[in-house]
Amino acid sequence: MSQLPAFYEHIHFDTPGSPEVMSLKRSALPSPGAGQVLIRVAAAGVNGPDLAQRKGAYPPPPGASPILGLEVAGEVVALGTDVDTAAGVRRLALGDKVCALVPGGGYGEYVLTHASHCLPLPRGMSMTEAACLPETFFTVWGNLFMRGKLKAGETLLVQGGSGGIGSTAILLARAFGARVLVTCSTDEKREYCLGLGAELAFDYRDDQLIDKVLAATHGRGVDLVLDMAGGAMINTNFKLLADDGRLVSVAMQSGPKAEVDIFRLMMKRLVWTGSTLRPQSDAAKAAIAAELFTHVWPLLERGECRLPIFATFPLAEVAEAHRLMESKSHQGKVCLLLSEAG
Repeated sequence: MSQLPAFYEHIHFDTPGSPEVMSLKRSALPSPGAGQVLIRVAAAGVNGPDLAQRKGAYPPPPGASPILGLEVAGEVVALGTDVDTAAGVRRLALGDKVCALVPGGGYGEYVLTHASHCLPLPRGMSMTEAACLPETFFTVWGNLFMRGKLKAGETLLVQGGSGGIGSTAILLARAFGARVLVTCSTDEKREYCLGLGAELAFDYRDDQLIDKVLAATHGRGVDLVLDMAGGAMINTNFKLLADDGRLVSVAMQSGPKAEVDIFRLMMKRLVWTGSTLRPQSDAAKAAIAAELFTHVWPLLERGECRLPIFATFPLAEVAEAHRLMESKSHQGKVCLLLSEAG
């Protein structure tokens, strides 16, 4: 193992704002604490929460790095104390190639994270592909399968199917035997979702959306909705759900507030839940990691559930990556490359 540098480069911004506020900065290299590992980053995924944090709308939780970036792939280069007891799915060692959920700091040459939030690099997968797994796979598994209780034979509607979360939801739901319907804004995005395994794709702005989804489910409605819109779409989701259906909210792209029809919720016996990943406890994230390792990693190592990478950028071009995300023209994941290994 080569000697670690005293300083490293990472993305920094002083004042929230447009993508141009971000720049490269050098800081002292952090050391891992109890239960932590230091990862030399090869690639880092770009996600919606990164954009929200840059704009000042999603501050990091107490104790988390203020540096952007929530998922990486790379090499373990330093171990903190008590890593053996915190390692989660397997004991970590120097030189291990991993992908990891990080509490912040992913947009940098090195990052600290909890050992139990690391997963081994799936066989046959590049660092770039692996870097785009943690944030979306933790989010989708935790919400669809752990909170939403999605089961084989049920029908899932993904409201916003072409981004990283939507793409992952399609892949995992299909892999575990669910029927998948999606909504998207363009013909191109709907074709993309159908290519991933969605059975039907609708325009969420279509005045006939409710009628079309009900027709596709023989009037019954869907068992579960994974919603990224929020706002006025919540009442639409209530209408789209079958009796005893479940609604899981994971974003609020159309607004954080909704005036809901409580009577419909009561009459249909609906369950409405949701979560954000970053503020959850280390133990909760470790529990998701363990389930992913047991249920999903075998699929990845067989070459299944591969998440499409739409675009990659060098770290110095992070502003371009954020502009692409904000344009909502991407299909799949956007990734930052920090080394040739990415």
